[in-house]
Amino acid sequence: MQRFLSEAVWDEDAVLADVRGWVVEHLGTPDAALGIDETGDVKKGRSTVGVQRQYTGAAGWIENSQVAVYLTDTSSEGQALIGRSLHLPVVWTDDPERLSPIAS
Repeated sequence: MQRFLSEAVWDEDAVLADVRGWVVEHLGTPDAALGIDETGDVKKGRSTVGVQRQYTGAAGWIENSQVAVYLTDTSSEGQALIGRSLHLPVVWTDDPERLSPIAS
């Protein structure tokens, strides 16, 4: 499993699109609802994409963290992750070196 996770090449967006299609077909019901959740993960250092000192609920205070937003579909048939987005703070989006695929 570790080798698959670390070395396999695949298109995350295509997989998520397949999951969304399956969810709509198998879990879609009139009582379905979308859930949106912001999640902060405490991180050490500054090299992980999107990390900066910011408030994160995981710590309960301002800490070096990475923030993402997740979208879930929930119904009486079950629930599934159907979308995700990493929040990039301005200190990342305004720094061309950090945005380059290979940082110097």
